[in-house]
Amino acid sequence: MLDEQIYALVGDYAFGIWFLIGAALVFFMQCGFAMVETGFTRAKNAGNIIMKNLMDFCIGTVVFMLLGFSLLIGQEAVGGFIGVPTMGLFSDFSTFVADNASNFVFNLVFCATASTIVSGAMAERTRFISYCIYSALISLVVYPVEAGWVWGNGWLVNLGFVDFAGSACIHTVGGIAALIGAIMLKPRIGKYERNAEGKVIKVNAIQGHSLTLGALGCFILWFGWYGFNGAAATSLSSLANIFLTTTIAPAIATVVCMIFTWIKNKKPDVSMCLNASLAGLVAITAGCYTVDALGATVIGAVSGILVVVVAELLDKKLHIDDPVGAVAVHCANGIWGTIAVGFFACVDFQSGAAGIDAAGNLIDKSMLGVFYGGNGYLLGIQLAGVLAIIAWTVVWMILIFGGIKYIPVMIKEKCGLIKAIKIGKTWNGLRASADDEVAGLDISEHGLDSAYADFLPTAPSYDGEGATVDVSGVQPANIELVPNTAESYTKVTIITGQDKFLTLKDAMAQIGVTGMTVSTVMGCGAQSGKTGQYRGVKTSMHLLPKIQVEVVVSEVDPKLVVAVAQKVLADGNYGAGKIFVSNVENVMRVRTGETGKAALSNEVTD
Repeated sequence: MLDEQIYALVGDYAFGIWFLIGAALVFFMQCGFAMVETGFTRAKNAGNIIMKNLMDFCIGTVVFMLLGFSLLIGQEAVGGFIGVPTMGLFSDFSTFVADNASNFVFNLVFCATASTIVSGAMAERTRFISYCIYSALISLVVYPVEAGWVWGNGWLVNLGFVDFAGSACIHTVGGIAALIGAIMLKPRIGKYERNAEGKVIKVNAIQGHSLTLGALGCFILWFGWYGFNGAAATSLSSLANIFLTTTIAPAIATVVCMIFTWIKNKKPDVSMCLNASLAGLVAITAGCYTVDALGATVIGAVSGILVVVVAELLDKKLHIDDPVGAVAVHCANGIWGTIAVGFFACVDFQSGAAGIDAAGNLIDKSMLGVFYGGNGYLLGIQLAGVLAIIAWTVVWMILIFGGIKYIPVMIKEKCGLIKAIKIGKTWNGLRASADDEVAGLDISEHGLDSAYADFLPTAPSYDGEGATVDVSGVQPANIELVPNTAESYTKVTIITGQDKFLTLKDAMAQIGVTGMTVSTVMGCGAQSGKTGQYRGVKTSMHLLPKIQVEVVVSEVDPKLVVAVAQKVLADGNYGAGKIFVSNVENVMRVRTGETGKAALSNEVTD
């Protein structure tokens, strides 16, 4: 008897320590999210992404401490819907530490995870102040209330709803918020090309600047996920099962995704496989302690395909711009993982067995998944629970993002909501200006020249809207040029903002110019660039990101090239660009050795 008491005491202490270690692992996942989102977006927004991830936790701590924790864990009011706010953290600190300190820290790091999912989907075009407001509100009310339904004294836990570590409470909520935010923000400049009627005619891939950082973030998240799923385990068997399923599901998801994209695209997709690893982790989170290896395998396999299908559906069909794939990873697979419990639940290592006694005899089919002899009760509860959580999140996110978007317009323009919605197509409180977006949010929102000081980005990004400009009636420019000789050709060098590139390229094609060399450059004109600060010290940022387009023409009139470029670029603002014209003595095609006009021809010769 004494031995059993000692074992129980040691076990309580051991798992109490593991509980806090697990919380620390979940906190470290903030680093993983920051690296994934930074790597999958462009370098000019790296500092902004990191700042948002940092503030998700810090702002979340403040509001969770003031109200959120009480709403989550307090005594239920109105049928288990919402906790009663208390100020025990401040009014009776010693009692709070004894009873709730561990629980507070644990729930706080989970709350921060739900909040930070959104930053990736809304990356590269969201005002920083607007994001901070969102971050505060989701941690203050949205997450605590619905999480209390499942993990507090709420109505869903009383019905038997299973979400052990947060496929629904965290990932579905964060994914739904990400989806609504991305829809309200609209796509990044240059993501979709449209015709005169506004119909999307081309989807452009805007690549992240560092796949290495993205991969590092994924590995950090996978590592932290063992604490994410396993921290609440109270026995060695439950912890072992959680570690097993948390390993199987993402591994299977990644392998399936690799095969699927390999067959579909003729090449295995690196970035999509990284997302598939996260998708498998998200999906297994709800049932990590109650499914077996076979269930984890099926859940992971579905995740590996689902993340690809949903990502492409959003991008290619619905034209919803999600730079990091947060909606496909967290929303789609959070829902799938929650529902999957209703199909695959078979064991409960927390209590010994779900619906099975110590002798292995069936007790209650209601706690088993449909594929393991269940009567469908658990599946019904899982469906009802995830729908309730989705509905709660949708309503709140529409109110939050809608308020952030349109209230500043209503105040500034002194107008009602209807007019504010119309004006919101031009400017609103949620989205950064076009100029700031093109320059990068690092410089416009934080006065940060670059998150990579002394390093030039290797992958240029051209952010043009791709609007079509009719140049059929353009006359050659009235500009003096040195006459070409039979052996010389004309080079037109155009330097302008990145936002004009796609439109410029289309206009050049209309007049027969299809060959060009494009470079990312830094420069400034009379405006002398922008200034900012770093660590409180002013910096002279006299160089702005530009593109340099070089065109060598022989048969096309160079004056026409100049005139078309001027029509496309001229907007009456400083920084529209410069056009330089020079003679080229000769040109050679390296492959064939052809020179002169033959080297500039589009004809392919053997």
